[in-house]
Amino acid sequence: MSEPRILLAAGEASGDLHGASLAEELRRLYPRADLFGLAGPRMAGAGVEPIVDFEKLVVMGFFEIATRLPFFFRLRRRLRRILRERPPDLVIPIDYPGFNLRLSVEAHRAGIPVLYYIAPQLWAWRSERARTLADAVDRVAVAFPHEEPFLREFGVDAVFVGHPLLDRLDELESREEAISATGADPGRPILGLLPGSRPQEVRRLLGPFLQVARELTRQRPDVQVLLSGAPHVPRSLYDPARHYPLIEDSGTVLRAATAVLTKSGTTTVEAALYGVPLVIAHRVNPLTYRVARRLVRVKSVGMVNLLADEPVVPEFIQQLPVDRIAEALLPLLQAGSEARTGMVRELDRVRERLGDPGAARRVAELAAGLLDGNR
Repeated sequence: MSEPRILLAAGEASGDLHGASLAEELRRLYPRADLFGLAGPRMAGAGVEPIVDFEKLVVMGFFEIATRLPFFFRLRRRLRRILRERPPDLVIPIDYPGFNLRLSVEAHRAGIPVLYYIAPQLWAWRSERARTLADAVDRVAVAFPHEEPFLREFGVDAVFVGHPLLDRLDELESREEAISATGADPGRPILGLLPGSRPQEVRRLLGPFLQVARELTRQRPDVQVLLSGAPHVPRSLYDPARHYPLIEDSGTVLRAATAVLTKSGTTTVEAALYGVPLVIAHRVNPLTYRVARRLVRVKSVGMVNLLADEPVVPEFIQQLPVDRIAEALLPLLQAGSEARTGMVRELDRVRERLGDPGAARRVAELAAGLLDGNR
């Protein structure tokens, strides 16, 4: 199939990043492919035609999603019409399970092959949905090694491809280059603040993160602070932190930092890959939290702790005590401290479990296999 029509669907910044890498690999295999779908700026830059305003997709939490239901209903109807009237040769949902599981079901009903990339974390919250996934997809490319055997137990054709962030490691600037890019002093410790890529996350987390930063700099005046910004977040939300450098690329902050305070999510894995000690602090809508507590079946929120199968990284969820978070971070900013050395060692072990670089290439090859079988 020389000119396949492929629908890719991402709904958040991490999915946009992974989708862009995948689009580049698909272009390598199919230079004239028609790539379109739910795409952010990175995917658009890689040649994926967006069909919707990506910023409207970037939402999290049960309560927040409920406020956007009319938009999502309209989008579902539009995609259903595309699947019926101009069906793609392949659908590739990328993470974003609240929406993409339903898209997978719709595509399957239309007789269109589905390759799900970055599996929904059903092992953590709703394992019974794995059977729905098995009925709705042809294959799932998973980023974490434990997901393959878990999903296969439910009849899902799951393949471990490695974590896509590994593909970025060779492309990254050195720590010295990252520090230079931020204007920080390489002779002093650097605290990175990563409050998230969604406006809702920044609204809830930036205030407590700044309080922690102030407490740390009170105790250690030599500590420098870098704040990671996100393109989908209004600049005004960062106004309370105007006295700290705002760095658009989270990778630069992670490379430059001595230690980081981050929300849960992809950045925790990214920090582990870079070997940067971290503390996780997260807060969601209270209603979302109450619902999640009933659904979630794992003890940890941070993927680093889940991969390590033990509490390697301190987690503060919903309640964010400034003094305790600062206390957890302080030794991580001290070169040679026992806490810092021990965490770096454990992060190295986590990194070893994430496979080898080349995830996007492997997923593109899985896509080619499905396309060749669909001629």
